[in-house]
Amino acid sequence: AQNVTVDEIMTAYKQACQKLNCKQIPKLLKQIQEFKDLAPRIDCLDLKGEKLDYKACEALEEIFKRVQFKIVDLEQTSLDEDGASALFDMIEYYESATHLNISFNKHIGTRGWQAAAHMMRKTNCLQYLDARNTPLLDHSAPFVARALRISSSLIVLHLENASLSGRPLMLLATALKMNMNLRELYLADNKLNGLQDSAQLGNLLKFNSCIQILDLRNNHILDSGLAYICEGLKEQRKGLVTLVLWNNQLTHTGMAYLGMTLPHTQSLETLNLGHNPIGNEGVRNLKNGLIGNRSVLRLGLASTKLTCEGAVAVAEFIAESPRLLRLDLRENEIKTGGLMALSLALKVNHSLLRLDLDREPKKESVKSFIETQKALLAEIQNGCKRNFILAKEKEEKEQKLQQSASMPEITVTEPLEEDPAEDGRDGSATSAPEEGEEAGETPTASENGDAEPAEDGDDGDDMTDSDSDTDEEADAGLETKDLSETLPKSPDSADGATTPQPLLSLEKPRDRPPPLHIAEESQRDAGMGTPAVSPASAPSQGNERRISVSSPGRGHKIFVVTRPQTPAPATKPELPALRANGTVPESAAGSATLPAAPSTGSEPERGDPAVCESLAHDTPLPNGLKTDFARALPEASSDGDGKMGSCAAEHELSCSKNEQELEELLLEASQDAGQEPL
Repeated sequence: AQNVTVDEIMTAYKQACQKLNCKQIPKLLKQIQEFKDLAPRIDCLDLKGEKLDYKACEALEEIFKRVQFKIVDLEQTSLDEDGASALFDMIEYYESATHLNISFNKHIGTRGWQAAAHMMRKTNCLQYLDARNTPLLDHSAPFVARALRISSSLIVLHLENASLSGRPLMLLATALKMNMNLRELYLADNKLNGLQDSAQLGNLLKFNSCIQILDLRNNHILDSGLAYICEGLKEQRKGLVTLVLWNNQLTHTGMAYLGMTLPHTQSLETLNLGHNPIGNEGVRNLKNGLIGNRSVLRLGLASTKLTCEGAVAVAEFIAESPRLLRLDLRENEIKTGGLMALSLALKVNHSLLRLDLDREPKKESVKSFIETQKALLAEIQNGCKRNFILAKEKEEKEQKLQQSASMPEITVTEPLEEDPAEDGRDGSATSAPEEGEEAGETPTASENGDAEPAEDGDDGDDMTDSDSDTDEEADAGLETKDLSETLPKSPDSADGATTPQPLLSLEKPRDRPPPLHIAEESQRDAGMGTPAVSPASAPSQGNERRISVSSPGRGHKIFVVTRPQTPAPATKPELPALRANGTVPESAAGSATLPAAPSTGSEPERGDPAVCESLAHDTPLPNGLKTDFARALPEASSDGDGKMGSCAAEHELSCSKNEQELEELLLEASQDAGQEPL
């Protein structure tokens, strides 16, 4: 309705109640009086706990007719079949809600679910449906399954404790294989078993790569069920980000399956295995899989029957991990030996921001060990604080460098003649991340004895490899709040938006493609099968152009473009001019990550490589950056084909035909990557 006033709504509702001979709801009248701006959607219509019979539901139509809401909360409103079907029909017809809560309504029956399914299918605005503790039984499930198959607009679906085990789950899982919109699926407390139910879930994961959160806590998945789920996980190239397996009676046997699966998963960031009797052997089975995995940022091992021996295995993983952000080890019997191992691991780890341990020291036979435990706990906390400060500094440094980069940045990298961090990175090619660089990891691995984080080390290298988590957050438009405030609030299932991470806000999964990050790529990229380019082999590959495009959570793509060597007029004066200026021209600012990089400004020289090299090393940088920075810029290779990267946005420059082809190829590649759903 147009131009409605609060008084009109009140009058219409009261008249409807009189006409239908039903009581007015005081809680509702109070809310109507407080309505402010009626034009957009009002935040919430809260009817939680009010008893709504059929007549009360009919009277509500006078409100739904006139205003729309973001949230309509019908939790525990004792809805029956008639009331539920009437309400859902209204919500569908008037597009009343984007978030609907119908939880704790045990008697909505088949017709209620039928109307709910119709609403899910027809409403384009409904994004969130919470039906916890509202049983979805055999005869109702087909309607809901059909609605989900025809790709409804739902993004979040809560079906905890909805009696799904058996046929209802089979129908839902089969339908969701086709669904491309759903991002979060919560199936806790459904007594799901380790056989048929788990097989259905494994099957779902094989075919659906859009679901990002799957919560299976408090079921009976068992080791046999985990084997099915792992089969599905292996197929997930992009997709599942959070998997919660809390309290599913998993043991060390199941961890062996999971350990073999983890190196194959590329998107999984949060894995919660809390309250399972995994034991020390289970963590040992998991350790190598975790070390081989390149995506896990948060790991939950609370109450998993670990002792010092298990803590040592976990510490080995921490020491190896360049990206782990959070680890939960509460409610385990970890004493002095285990804490010592964890403390030592934190000395070489530069990513872990939060390690949860029990505050009170464990009982020890030797009294003095209790003091030792307290000291070690404090040391561990300090290690996390230090990492947090480093991450913060790195973020600030990158924000200064990043002058409003608004489009996907693409750099053309050539084999470097000399790279100060080359040895460090080559040595750690197996453990340093080349794909899925996600969480502020350092390019050098700890086994080289190089415990220095990238921030403290070579400036230039750090700026070229802008693969830190915080950088991506800045790009994605997320604000990292002070972690000391946000971290403690994060729940056990780690919903993911509180710790720094490249996960885009799930509410708006398609706002824009994430910016592509560029890294100097001079190692092999196992995925694409491209051979490594060592500095020694640079001359022989002079006529190859290597474009390395990396994007958060999706790994690297490397394009090798070869082209005949054509002499081009040298434009020598432009390069020094740009370098002296120290900034990027307006037209290039959109795609420049490195403010002082000549590569994005104008067509650099193709003449004498020696001139180019001396420029790169001898010219001081007036904007206060270290001269090491120049060394990390792409240099001319020895055959004189010294064209550094030209920006995809600048076609107005006088480019030869070959360059234009290269630019088109780059542009196409960046659009290609951008179209993949997050």
